[in-house]
Amino acid sequence: MTRQRSVVLIWALFLALIKNGTCWDGFSSISSFFEPVTCRFDGECCTDNYIKLDERALKKSLETRLYGQHLAQAAILNHVHAHARPVHQTKALSLSFYGGTGTGKNLVSSIIAESIYRKGMDSKYVHLIAATNEFLHPGKVHEYKVNLKKKIETSVSKCERSMFIFDEVDKMPAGILDIVKPYLDFYKNLNGVNYRKSTFLFLSNTAGRAIQKKVIDHWREGLQRESLRLVDMEQLIITEALNEKKSGLWHSSILLHHMVSAHVPFLPLERKHVRECVKDSLVAKRYYPRRDVIDERDVREITAQLSYYPDEEELFSTTGCKRVPEKVDYIMAYDNYKKYKH
Repeated sequence: MTRQRSVVLIWALFLALIKNGTCWDGFSSISSFFEPVTCRFDGECCTDNYIKLDERALKKSLETRLYGQHLAQAAILNHVHAHARPVHQTKALSLSFYGGTGTGKNLVSSIIAESIYRKGMDSKYVHLIAATNEFLHPGKVHEYKVNLKKKIETSVSKCERSMFIFDEVDKMPAGILDIVKPYLDFYKNLNGVNYRKSTFLFLSNTAGRAIQKKVIDHWREGLQRESLRLVDMEQLIITEALNEKKSGLWHSSILLHHMVSAHVPFLPLERKHVRECVKDSLVAKRYYPRRDVIDERDVREITAQLSYYPDEEELFSTTGCKRVPEKVDYIMAYDNYKKYKH
């Protein structure tokens, strides 16, 4: 094992010398041949063996794990599938997710990563950038832009199929995302690097209230939720995003220059959708071995712990499915405590 590691390290050093111009160009083909050996030492390579869309897995996960989001399911499946085909890679895939808390934006990001990268969200080529962690001070916008530019260019130069997930964009200081625009454009390459194979996801609570109002009005008109179309929502959420001054998308160049591939609304979840999240959580936390043996009384009790709106109808969950796991633990632990005392 020690000898094998030594060989790998020697080749890694050899490749580094080639990339720095120390060795002659004649060895460039040798470099590309042995590169998979060096990256396997890290447990992951930027090759089809580690990065390749599993369309069936993506479709199944969207259908079985994401509830009440017919617009998101269709848009994401179509755009991710199209981008996976080399002939369609004329620009990077950029999807912007809008909607209230707990409606599935982070879940979908994970599903996309899991369907493309063997290691899913743990892949070294998937970069999660959370605004509340990365961009805390509004006065450091220039510094943040420089660091973000370096991060994107360094990552894509190592692997063209890198993915960047920008979470809580609504809490990001305005102006930072402008640095991303060149990487979303139709350039064949920038400084010798091809960004067309990369993926950029922007997650935001922006337009959440506007989406809620649209869905409630639609419901009060007696129309089916599934009759809502993407075209009915897209201009609404773009306008909201551009004009929300406290959001990182405010007057953003990636919106003004139409660099985003699709603007995807996440609709507020109804009680029936929350019930499905409860069942998933009960199984995930091993309170039940399977969904088909779950006691409906537990589902009803847990679902009732959440708050709903409008006040009269109490149809839509205020926090979507976000608080479901903690409510599951609360109710099930209390039930077990009562059984123990009895």
